[in-house]
Amino acid sequence: MERTFAMVKPDGFSRGLVGEVIRRFEGKGLKIVALELKEFSPELAEEFYAEHKGKGFFSSLVELITAGPSVGMVLEGPNAVKIVRTLIGATNPQEAQPGSIRGDFGLELPANIVHASDSQDSFKRESRIFFGKEF
Repeated sequence: MERTFAMVKPDGFSRGLVGEVIRRFEGKGLKIVALELKEFSPELAEEFYAEHKGKGFFSSLVELITAGPSVGMVLEGPNAVKIVRTLIGATNPQEAQPGSIRGDFGLELPANIVHASDSQDSFKRESRIFFGKEF
């Protein structure tokens, strides 16, 4: 079984979408291995989004993720990374397909409701930063 990291960002949390996001992941057959509510400090946010440092949108990512609570989770299932990425949809909600989380609930960047790891390397790094331990 493969594992991946997904997170409902503060814009999704403030809109009451945590349960809907979890429902979609569980409805697909993914198992929640870990779940936690966390508020990002600016330092933790910069570490989490370090790969984007120096890009024009970096500060807006940090600002959004520190705006309120996020709910992070480790999900497990066959091809979990690919399945979760499909369920959440394209990064830009305006390009995301209807039926995907971002397509159904997102309006514009950077407020796109959810984040999900795009590889096993990202999963290991992001889950370690969020949960403070290895999975």
